[in-house]
Parts: sequence; C-alpha cells; structure tokens
Amino acid sequence: MRPADTWKDYELLDATDGNRLERWGETILIRPDPQVVWKTPKQSPLWAKADAVYHRSNQGGGEWEYKRRLPEKWKIHCGEGDDRLTLIVSPTGFKHTGVFPEQAVNWAWYQQKIRAAGRPVKVLNLFGYTGGATLACAAAGAVEVVHVDAAKGMVQWAKENMMLSHLEDRKIRFIVDDVLKFVEREKRRGRTYHAIIMDPPSYGRGPKGEIWKIEEQLYPLVQACMQILDDDPLFFLINSYTTGFPASVLYNILSATVYKRHPQGIIEAGEIGLPITRSHTVLPCGIYGRWVSEK
Repeated sequence: MRPADTWKDYELLDATDGNRLERWGETILIRPDPQVVWKTPKQSPLWAKADAVYHRSNQGGGEWEYKRRLPEKWKIHCGEGDDRLTLIVSPTGFKHTGVFPEQAVNWAWYQQKIRAAGRPVKVLNLFGYTGGATLACAAAGAVEVVHVDAAKGMVQWAKENMMLSHLEDRKIRFIVDDVLKFVEREKRRGRTYHAIIMDPPSYGRGPKGEIWKIEEQLYPLVQACMQILDDDPLFFLINSYTTGFPASVLYNILSATVYKRHPQGIIEAGEIGLPITRSHTVLPCGIYGRWVSEK
C-alpha cells in the first residue's frame, strides 16, 4: 500500500459505516465510500460539525445536504516549492469534489521520474479529469503534456487549475476526445510519448456517446498505446478504481504489452490509499500498475 501522506490541505479524519469524514482546507465534508465496510464507533467529534453531507439516493446518484452555506468552489494546495499545485474543490452531484487526494502519491512519483530522467520528456495523460497528474508533470519540467478527457467540463476545470497553479507558460495541450480515437489519430500522425498515464473509469461515455467498459476496452487501449510509446520510454502507469479488480490484473496487462516490447524495465503493482487520522489505518482507494525504465 502506498499512502498519500504528505497532504496539509486535505485530511481523512475518520471513516466508518460506509462514510468518510474529510477536511478539505477548512471545510468538513461527509461522503459515502463503498470500501468503508466496517462499523466502528465514530472517533472524531467533527462528525457532528460537518459543513455538508452527501446522501445517496435509492434511485442512483444522490445530493448534498448543506449544514451551512458554502462557496460553490474553493482552493486547496498540494506539494511544496516548485511542485506546489493549486486545485479547485467543488462538490458535484456525483459526490466527487474534483480532486482525488490519494493520487498525490502518484503525482509525486511522476515528478521524481521526470526530474531524474535527465532528458526531455513528453507525457500523455488519458482520462485526465481535472488535471492533477497533468499539472504535476508540467511542474516537474516535462517538455510537453497532452491531457485528454471526454468531458468538456472536466477539461475546462483542468485549465482553471493550470492558471491557478501558474503553469500557463508550460506546453500543455488540452483535448476533448474519446481516448482510443485520439490514440489512433496520434499513431497516424507519427507522434510518440516517453510517458503515458491513464486513469480509466469502470464505465463511461465519450463525447459522441462512445461506450467505455474497462473489462472490455482497457487491454485494447494499452495495446494501441504501444504504437505511440517512444522507443526509449520512461514510464507507463495505469490507475484503476474498479471494485473487484486486483492489482495483479494491471501487472498482467503491462507484462503482456509494455514489458514484452521493453524488457529493460520493471513492473510494479499495488494499492494506493489515504491514511485515516483517527484510526491509524489506511483506506484503500484504488490500484495501480506501472512499468518504469531501469536505464
């Protein structure tokens, strides 16, 4: 387990009975989480002082109950010095806030690899969401980062995060597109990347209604990416939140694709998570598989 334990503006205060108690800057939120299957006594007095609570609906989705008036969006910071990112937090109708804080452990890893490479690095970020990984790579000195997401609103959110993080002078391309169609076009253009990141959903739709099912389309997507991965690649990382997928699935996919073509690297797979302040345990928040060059 790799815990995202360097945050100052985010804290998982407590977790029990299907819910998280979280601090986002100065704001306290309660959100449901299917991984929190234990029903231990609540350890934090802040459960009773939450600013907003997300309630699931039996018909799917849900809604926020606001205990006090909150701004539509606010800012938090991640990292220090040149690596410091400013990200917008905004509660959405799907319980999300625009930031997956556990990803900070991956962001730091990207930055370390890019800085240590000693050469220009071009990065492709597929399913880029609100841009945390994109901005981390740009801040670390990637010569170009291409950010692809099917949701126009998420791409606009990522652009706002770029401006707030003062990275507008970096070469970042924002693309609203179906990821597989984009990868196939990049192949026809003859473009390649030294690092590829993807964070696919279990299920989703492209901008023209394209259906994405991870169990059917993840492997073909990784195969397609082999055609645009540079001959001297730096890393390839897949992140997944799909319940029921063990990390070994991602290990096996990378073994059959990236490692087969580039055996001069190693594959690692495991879980990422968030430390729970009150219980001194870690909440699992997804799996990762990564290939990284040993050169």
